[in-house]
Amino acid sequence: MRLYDTYTRSLVELPPPPGPIRMYFCGPTVYQRIHVGNAVPFVLSLWLKRWLAASGYETKLVVNITDINDKIYDAAPGASAQLAADATRWYLEDTDGLGLGRPDVEPTAVETVAEQVAMIEELVALGFAYPSAGDVYFRVARFPEYGKLSGQKPDQVEEQEPNPRKEDPRDFALWKATKPGEDTSWNSPWGKGRPGWHIECSVMSEKHLGPEFEIHGGGLDLVFPHHENEIAQSRALGHGFAQVWMHNGMLRFAGEEMHKSTGNAITLHDALQRWGRETLLVFFLTGHWRKPLEFSDGTLEAAATRAAGFREVFRGSSEAAAAGSWGRFAAALDDDFNTPAALAVMHEWRDHELLRRALAVFGLDALADADEAPPAIVELAEQRTAARSARDFEESDRLRAEIEAAGWDVRDEAEGVRLVRRR
Repeated sequence: MRLYDTYTRSLVELPPPPGPIRMYFCGPTVYQRIHVGNAVPFVLSLWLKRWLAASGYETKLVVNITDINDKIYDAAPGASAQLAADATRWYLEDTDGLGLGRPDVEPTAVETVAEQVAMIEELVALGFAYPSAGDVYFRVARFPEYGKLSGQKPDQVEEQEPNPRKEDPRDFALWKATKPGEDTSWNSPWGKGRPGWHIECSVMSEKHLGPEFEIHGGGLDLVFPHHENEIAQSRALGHGFAQVWMHNGMLRFAGEEMHKSTGNAITLHDALQRWGRETLLVFFLTGHWRKPLEFSDGTLEAAATRAAGFREVFRGSSEAAAAGSWGRFAAALDDDFNTPAALAVMHEWRDHELLRRALAVFGLDALADADEAPPAIVELAEQRTAARSARDFEESDRLRAEIEAAGWDVRDEAEGVRLVRRR
């Protein structure tokens, strides 16, 4: 299998099974309900884990929860801890609604503060970081590779977190002194404060996956500064860190990227309530993970039609797929996890076993579930069968009409009568 790597800007071959393939995907900053775009890396990571496992790989997936962040302090001055706890609960509830299961580990920034302080101390001791009035900053000038992930020249890197106490405008915060109105803080060698955003992910990923692992993922908006800074922190200490960097395209709404800050965000909770998990997952399948994807009534209605099409396949008789059909499906996913190409193959199939197997990779096996008719309808169908056997076709037609009026179709097949809910 090969995946596109942002760092090298090339397709990179994964090691052969059984691997292992260890993955870290950046999760949400918890200060309100997540929007549909925030769900994309969550869905991608779990789909990728499922496909790798189905292909014989040993996998471990870590998706973090950022519960220490400026956005949380700004959203709830004096009550950030309560907001983070509430928003974490909302995130878990809403992503559970996707029906894909959970990552293997979901660490939080709060539970790893001690390890973050220890990593910052190492960077200071090696001269890669320096304290300044209770803050600690990373010296970008000491890391020559800085800017490679985002394609920026080291001497032209955008300024981060303007602060006159920094040695260099490019330097970024590893530790921030407590400010008025912030209700949480931790002790450190530099005084009370809290970790910066970037050090959190370096620590959480390495704690659970080791100093070098196979895949790091997240939204395209995290390339700079977040992921650029993670690389600098970890590799400054001699850690190999992530080998492949996956950055998913952004979800768009009305032609613009979906962001909480712009007010055009649709929450995952509301999308699930309106469209249902199957339609939403099929919608995600229609776009390549590296490309933008337009969220609209039209694209969601099209996804609902696709989902209904899969259900319809299972209402008919199974037809064996041509030899090599699964190989075509697998080849699409093994080539940069091309879900639109895999989806096109799936729509060709009328083979129930094969289609059910493919749908299960994406958590969509419920589309294969047959509706079970209630006992009263089953009894009417049995009476109709008896009438047909007695060649009482008038009674048979009457019973069929009664069954249809109750919302069920009667299908006479070689193996017997099948009842299918009318749509």
